[in-house]
Amino acid sequence: MSENMKNPSQNQPFKVMAATDVEIFDPPMCCPTGMCGPTIDQTLLDVSEMIAGLQADGYIIERYQMSSHPSSFTANAEVMKLIREKQMAALPIVVIHGQIIAEGRYPSMAEIREKLNGSK
Repeated sequence: MSENMKNPSQNQPFKVMAATDVEIFDPPMCCPTGMCGPTIDQTLLDVSEMIAGLQADGYIIERYQMSSHPSSFTANAEVMKLIREKQMAALPIVVIHGQIIAEGRYPSMAEIREKLNGSK
């Protein structure tokens, strides 16, 4: 299906929205990437590099923080269930194609690629 198609009711082009491949529900951080303080957390640097690599391969990645994207958290019943059960210890939570693949940790690039390849 073409990304730009004609909307038959208005004869105007419209964009087909692509589904998100990976969603990352982050713990509270000082900024969207967590890499804004005087020292760099190696884990967060690795996550940022992993996201950049996946995006370069054409995957759609969304990253959420509770303070700036509360509706993304509340819209996902499984994420909210984990947060109610484990509170902040549940975060980060990583979801691939709607399925939670990791909680309380960031998965490796190999783990994410395996799940992405297995779910397509």
